[in-house]
Amino acid sequence: MNEADSEEMFLHLSARGAVRTDTLEEADAVLINTCTVRDHAEHRAISFLGRLMKWKRQDPRRIIIFAGCAAQRLGNQLKKRYPFLNIVCGAKEIENFANTLDKSGLFAPAGAAATPAPGLLAYATIMRGCNFNCTYCIVPSVRGPVKCLPVQDILQDVTRKAQAGAKEIMLLGQTVNAYEDGATSFADLLNRVSEIPGVERVRFTSPHPIYFTPQFLQAVKDNPKIARHVHLPVQSGSSKVLREMKRGYTRELFLEKVEALQEHGFTISTDIIVGFPTETEEDFQETLSLVEKAHFFAAYCFKYSPRQGTPAAQMQLLPQNVLEKRLDILLNQVRGLSEQAYQRQVGTQQDVLMEEPTKGRTSGNFWVKTSRAFAVGNMVRCEIEKAEGTLLFARNEHD
Repeated sequence: MNEADSEEMFLHLSARGAVRTDTLEEADAVLINTCTVRDHAEHRAISFLGRLMKWKRQDPRRIIIFAGCAAQRLGNQLKKRYPFLNIVCGAKEIENFANTLDKSGLFAPAGAAATPAPGLLAYATIMRGCNFNCTYCIVPSVRGPVKCLPVQDILQDVTRKAQAGAKEIMLLGQTVNAYEDGATSFADLLNRVSEIPGVERVRFTSPHPIYFTPQFLQAVKDNPKIARHVHLPVQSGSSKVLREMKRGYTRELFLEKVEALQEHGFTISTDIIVGFPTETEEDFQETLSLVEKAHFFAAYCFKYSPRQGTPAAQMQLLPQNVLEKRLDILLNQVRGLSEQAYQRQVGTQQDVLMEEPTKGRTSGNFWVKTSRAFAVGNMVRCEIEKAEGTLLFARNEHD
């Protein structure tokens, strides 16, 4: 989501004459697009901003833009602390970034609409914000409530990106499968995006369990362009902890959704928080049990860390040694399940979208190495011969 927002802001800058540079000393302007989900990410962004003071002093005409979630959270205090900062654009204002640039008086008027950067994978934001209030999460306060983009705007955006060479589209939203625009549901949108000329595969992230509907499953059944992988954060395997996190579902409902997705050929990855303040040893064992039952193909596992401004930050923390021990146990379990998931692919027939001449990804998000080279962007049908670590090896390939 951060990458998509960065790209969107750069397009507005490029319409005003900007070009990219990888060298700070060559730059006339720096755009810092920030994350604030974890405290460490925010501190890194602030630290980088502080280091830019010397760069700015070398030429006061240089421009610094601080944008995104940390900008939203910190607001006006940023300019008080860093008076050399030119523009602050919070996450809620990114869709009005063009007006922010024009009002600053620091840029030339916008020219012709910029062309999206060519690439095999393109991101398309379909909604912003979140209507949940999970007790550990700061996102709703910095991104606001859900706002779905008009379906025609999304289709035009995807069309431009497909014309620029994108073959795979990733639809983005905080609870992406809650998308709705009038009579258009998320399932409808998936089908319409997949019909755009040039689009070979459609992915999405991050969904919420409660928004997977029979209509979505029917769309998947009838549309092979919808990728058979979903990243579905669970956070905990304990219904008690899920309730205290205000996640909006139980352990049983989550497993029910996972089973339905897997029946339709999905591989599932997830996020898990270890050591939420109210987590007992019994709760942790329920998480291990859920991970085993769900057969996740991958999992991002984190120790709980309090986030200032969230209800959970007021709770008493568990000892660090307890968190570290539980995390280590969970990571070992996840590694074993991942190896099993790759081994299960051996002997299957797969369509691989080539991202490099001899490497690409399956619909289920497995990386595959081919025995010969193909054009990047080609869809290659092959048989999986073996699995080594997190890489599959193919044979009998043809496009």
